[in-house]
Amino acid sequence: MENSMATATSSPWSLEKLSKEETIHLRKKHLSHNLALFFDSDPVKIVRASGQYMYDEDGNQYLDCINNVCHVGHCHPDVVKAGAEQMATLSTNSRYLHDNIVILAEKIAQTLPGKLDTCFFANSGSEANDLALRLANAYTGKSGIIALDQGYHGHVASLMDVNPYYKHHYGSDLGEKTYIAPSPNTYSGKYRDCDYSKNEILLNYLADVDAKIRECQQSGHGVSAFLAETLQSCGGQVVAPSGFFKDAYKRIREAGGLCIADEVQVGFGRVGKKMWAFELYDVIPDIVTMGKPMGNGHPISAVVTTREIADKFTIHYFNTFGGNPVSCAIGLAVLDVIHKENLLQHAVDIGEYLMMKLGQLKDKHDIIGDFRVVGMFAGIELVKDRDTREPATQEAKYILKRMKENLILISTDGPGMNVLKFKPPMCFNKANVNRLCTQLDYVFSDLEKNPLIPNVSISKSDGIKKFKCQTEK
Repeated sequence: MENSMATATSSPWSLEKLSKEETIHLRKKHLSHNLALFFDSDPVKIVRASGQYMYDEDGNQYLDCINNVCHVGHCHPDVVKAGAEQMATLSTNSRYLHDNIVILAEKIAQTLPGKLDTCFFANSGSEANDLALRLANAYTGKSGIIALDQGYHGHVASLMDVNPYYKHHYGSDLGEKTYIAPSPNTYSGKYRDCDYSKNEILLNYLADVDAKIRECQQSGHGVSAFLAETLQSCGGQVVAPSGFFKDAYKRIREAGGLCIADEVQVGFGRVGKKMWAFELYDVIPDIVTMGKPMGNGHPISAVVTTREIADKFTIHYFNTFGGNPVSCAIGLAVLDVIHKENLLQHAVDIGEYLMMKLGQLKDKHDIIGDFRVVGMFAGIELVKDRDTREPATQEAKYILKRMKENLILISTDGPGMNVLKFKPPMCFNKANVNRLCTQLDYVFSDLEKNPLIPNVSISKSDGIKKFKCQTEK
């Protein structure tokens, strides 16, 4: 093992420097066990990728249904070219004048409504959300944050204070200035058996926002901001009811707070009909945060707000790498590809097709309690019983494993870890949807034949149709 760095695989497909076993050995030796992996009991080693496909060390082609980071497709040639050419020309601290940062700021501002025209650049969604909270506190002079239950906003200390997701799944404490309103989940949330004709479910969730505003004000903290993902991803692919954000924003502003739209996972056209998910709710936030898809795998993020709010932030701000020439060249290339390849309309088309296919699956399989689809953002909520809506947690875990063994990568999330998440690269096509739904159909059918399957380990040779390592057309 001492000479492991010199060991190479014999596979003609692979770019790996070490065997999978050696990689795992060194990971255990030198990396913290807290560094999470997908499929931790049998992790996948990925050595290259292209479009919506990822390849392991043996050349197996996996269909990527969850990588919302490589937004316009893994290793998109236009994005790779832009980054490589700029790196070969200049890669430096962002505290010099450079054209790329101002051009990218202008192009992003052009996609946003209202007075959202002033940009701060950083390297991750966590940094962006941290800065957004600082901006809100500086502008309002208050410190109370109202967030939604099951929300996830990043890893830095300020965000761990406002991350209910971590509290539920890992026992982390929330900050004393954080006030959590229920997630506006209309299927398995706090309010489910309501009179839809009277809009009861919406009114109930808004009443909870009102209650948190009162708590925040009575504490003496005051309302600084309402921080919310427009579509909750880690919370279980939640789509809020129509009118929720419009009325919630109104209430927050009447209390003197700002509205922050966390678009880190759902921005840049993923929802299809609009560039930004908040536009679907006919609202204009005071601050927008963006990240992941912005760099197609390269670390770049941004906070966009109004000049009035930005000018209240008097602390000298700098970020060594945020907005550097290479990152901004890549960000510009991503925006160009979104426009050139008409990816918003593509997301609409694929979303509509996926919705039809999932509807067919739901008619056939009772394990599907609900599904939500907005463009290329979708979730399939699995239940043991449609009446009780008890989460099918073990079944979801089993399905994940079976899909992975048949070369399809999906993930689960939500309070019960029973929601299958779908956030693929935007080049995902109808043939990919067919493959995904065909495989789900096989696995759901197996579960119906033997409900005890999730409690039994399975081997790689077990039973559903295998796909060859070839690209669908």
